Amino acid sequence: MGVRTRIAAVAALALTGSVLVAGQAQAGGSHGTLKPVVTGLDSPRGVALHGGTIIYSVGDGSVYAKYGSKTRLLGKVGEGFAPAIDTNFRGTTYALTGGGGPGESLPPGAATLYRLRPGKSPVPVADIGKYQAKDPDPYDLEQVPTDSNPFGVAALKDGTVLVADAGGNDLLRVWPNGTIKTVARLKPRVVTVPPGLPPTDPEGHPLPPAGTKVPAEAVATSVTVGSDGYWYVGELRGFPATPGTSQIWRIKPGSIGAVCDPVKPWKGNCTRYADGYTSIVDLAGGPKGTLAVVELAKASWIAVETGGPAVGSLFLQYPGKHHKAGYKRELAAGKLILPGGTAVSRSGDVYVSSPLFGPGAIYKVKH
Repeated sequence: MGVRTRIAAVAALALTGSVLVAGQAQAGGSHGTLKPVVTGLDSPRGVALHGGTIIYSVGDGSVYAKYGSKTRLLGKVGEGFAPAIDTNFRGTTYALTGGGGPGESLPPGAATLYRLRPGKSPVPVADIGKYQAKDPDPYDLEQVPTDSNPFGVAALKDGTVLVADAGGNDLLRVWPNGTIKTVARLKPRVVTVPPGLPPTDPEGHPLPPAGTKVPAEAVATSVTVGSDGYWYVGELRGFPATPGTSQIWRIKPGSIGAVCDPVKPWKGNCTRYADGYTSIVDLAGGPKGTLAVVELAKASWIAVETGGPAVGSLFLQYPGKHHKAGYKRELAAGKLILPGGTAVSRSGDVYVSSPLFGPGAIYKVKH
């Protein structure tokens, strides 16, 4: 049918930014208060914490650290889209640039993990796109098995770094010497085409009618470490981006070659932790088993691309029994426009960036 099954780079989202006039997040109200802690930002995305320091990334590829009234540049990587970032317990910050195509054709500096050094040039740690060119996705649906778009990053205590690749639909682990291994692959899921889609996709191909069952790629956008030590990966969901079909997977630490299978979701080293989310773009582990979960848009990314509402969501997901999610609670409901990143402090304070495109800020969420 020639239907799109994944957004390239979740970069098609950058296209969204070019046609939307994204508003500021709104503070106040009964569903949680947003307190701006870093303002005047252009297209903020990544958020990380280290002690009392807030680390964040913005649209020109720059990464900053703010402590009190002082702000310093940690480094700049890529251009045109804010990198994913994370800071380990030693205070070392990593920045991850995206891709949006086969690893062999990516421009220099794309799909690369960097270690940042204040006052010095960023150090390339690993070329993710080059690795994916030799590690094709066996579950690819659109005949681009070497596609790479690294989109989520989590720094581990042992000095290695986890990378969620939204193009390769997998989770990678990167060692300080640049060695990369595939931790887990996320298989596609059969979903129902939602109502309201245009008759053709952005490439002019006819789209199947609402109610049709189609396979949709996982699009692994996010990764974090839970307080239980397990690794959690969130999905965006590829075309047709059906609402409520984004899953969160729980992966046993140290795994290599695990498979996250929606048909057999509780088998092996990758098991389904939560379901029912829409267009997840970031996760953050909090205390007592909680996860902060960012949905780019409640209506799905494709709804936004076709002119729908750009209101996103931030949830606190609480643990349940038998290593599965329990109840979830939305924070600042209806007040976040295209949120991009989140972080949780040791004491449970939640931070979020919004909007992903346009003038924005980092907010502390009172809950």
